[in-house]
Amino acid sequence: MAIPYVREIEFEYGACDQVSPLIRRVVANNPGPFTFKGTGTYIVGRGEVCVIDPGPDLPEHLSSILRAVEGERVTHIAITHHHSDHSPLAGPLKAATGATIYGCAVKHHEAEEAGAPRMEAGHDLDFHPDVSLCDGGEISGPGWTLEAIPTPGHTSNHLCYALKEENALFSGDHIMGWSTTVITPPDGDMTAYLASLERIAARNFTTLWPTHGPPIREVALFINAYAEHRRERMDQILLALAQGQATIGELTPRLYADVDSRLWPAAARSMLAAIIHLEHQGEVETNGPPGPDTVYRLAG
Repeated sequence: MAIPYVREIEFEYGACDQVSPLIRRVVANNPGPFTFKGTGTYIVGRGEVCVIDPGPDLPEHLSSILRAVEGERVTHIAITHHHSDHSPLAGPLKAATGATIYGCAVKHHEAEEAGAPRMEAGHDLDFHPDVSLCDGGEISGPGWTLEAIPTPGHTSNHLCYALKEENALFSGDHIMGWSTTVITPPDGDMTAYLASLERIAARNFTTLWPTHGPPIREVALFINAYAEHRRERMDQILLALAQGQATIGELTPRLYADVDSRLWPAAARSMLAAIIHLEHQGEVETNGPPGPDTVYRLAG
C-alpha cells in the first residue's frame, strides 16, 4: 500500500499563520533531511496560550514566536520529545515568558554507536520538563484543552497532544505527512511504535498536525498506509530469512537493491528495529543480542 504523502505547504519563515480557529503556526528556518521545511511551532488558543514544540535554539525563531504572541501570555510550553529540532528553545522561551514546560523526560541516555549513521537532527539530552506527562494528562487554558497521549516508538518519551475542541492531534514525529518516521534502537522501539499507531488510529482524529510539514486530513487512510508499510518491510525480512540465515549487513543490499547505496546504513538501522520487533513476536531468533552483525534466522 502506497503511503499518500502530503508535502505541499505554504508559509514564510518567521511569519505567524492562522491555520485553524484555535491554532497558529510559526516555522523555524531549519530545513534539512530530518526536518523537511523546518520545525513547525504551534500556538494554541488566544490570550493565554500554549506553545507546542518551540524548536531549535535559534534566536530569530524565539523572536518570531514572541512577536506572534505579543500582548498575550504564554502559560504552557508542551514538548513532544527531546530531539534538537523540537525541545531546546523551551528554556529560552520559558525565560522570556515565565511559562511552565510540560513533557516527558529523556528515558535513555545511551551514547550513539561510533560510526553509526546519523538518523536524526540530534538529541537534547538535557531536556527535563517542569511537569511530567509521561503517563498522560491534560493541560488547558481559555477555550482550549490539550490531552497528552504517550506514544513511544520514535523515542521512548514521545508524546502527542490532542486538541479536544477541534478533534485534532499534534503528532510530533510520530506521524508525519512528508516521510515515514525514523525508529532507531535503543531509544526507538518498533513494537512500541506499532502499538502507539493503533492507539492513535482508535481515536478517530479529524486532523493531524505534525511538527514538520502540512496537516494530514485523511487520517484513517494515512495511518493504515503508514502501518501497512511497516508490515510490508517485515514481510520482506521474513521472506529473505526463509531462504537462509543472514546478518543485517547481508540483508540490506538484497532488500534495498533499488535504493541508493549511500542510504543503506540508515536502512540497516531501520531493519534492526524491525528485526527486534519480529524477535519479540517470536518470528525470528538469534543466539546473541540483536545487532548489525548478529546472525538471524526464522524461529522454529
